[in-house]
Order: sequence, then C-alpha cells, then structure tokens
Amino acid sequence: MSTLTRDEEFLLQQARDAAKHAYCPYSHFAVGAACESEIGIVKGCNVENASYGLSCCAERSALFAAVSRGAKRFTRLALSCTNATADTRPETGMCCGACRQVMAELMPQNALVIIDGIGTFTVAELLPKPFLLLGETNSQKEVLP
Repeated sequence: MSTLTRDEEFLLQQARDAAKHAYCPYSHFAVGAACESEIGIVKGCNVENASYGLSCCAERSALFAAVSRGAKRFTRLALSCTNATADTRPETGMCCGACRQVMAELMPQNALVIIDGIGTFTVAELLPKPFLLLGETNSQKEVLP
C-alpha cells in the first residue's frame, strides 16, 4: 500500500474507529467507513440482518448518513475491515458491487477510496462502467480539481 498523507491516515483511523460499532453477529466481520465532504467527516459501519439482503455495508452507511445530513460534495472515503488477518484474502476487504455503484452515483469519478491494507483507488477504477440512466454520461459526473 502506498504511503498515505496525514489527512488520509486520519480518515482511515476514523474508519477503523467506526468499525467498533459494527453489528455483525453473522459474519463476525466488522467494517467501518468514513467519508469526507463539505460538511466534514461522517462515519458508518456495517449493519447485518438475518435476512442478508437487508444488511447495509459500512460504505453505504457512511455515505447515506452524510447525504441525510446535507452533504453533496464528497472528496474521499476510507474503509477498514478491522478484524481481517494476515491470512485473509485481500479481496474480502474490497467494496462490494452495490457500494461501488453508490459511490459512482454520489462521488466524483476521481474521488479517492482508501482501503485499509489494500490500497488507494479512484471511484472510476473501482467501477469503470457504472449503471447510468438514459441520457446520462460519465462525463456529466463531477470531477474534483
């Protein structure tokens, strides 16, 4: 993983802290996320449900909480699976497809996603061809300076 800036490391630590609140009685896989926007940093964690389809990942939890507080411009998101071990495959720490689609909807294409122990990616790298409504193009998505 490349060297993180002080701000990126702080955001990642916020994601690690958020994982402490995860409700994960089925997977026992605590995940935390922290997103950065014009309203500040908002954290979220995974919340599981016995009916797995009703669960919510940490990334979506953080982004949805930020939107509900008025955030409109996201710059970064950090993600941490705090109980991942050295023998855990890196793929298990990656964002699921639903989270990638939500990021593509809410975040600029070049916004950074910092995944603990794995690396830093842009939203476009995580989902190069997101679902778009008719008439919408990726070029219409906001790009950070």
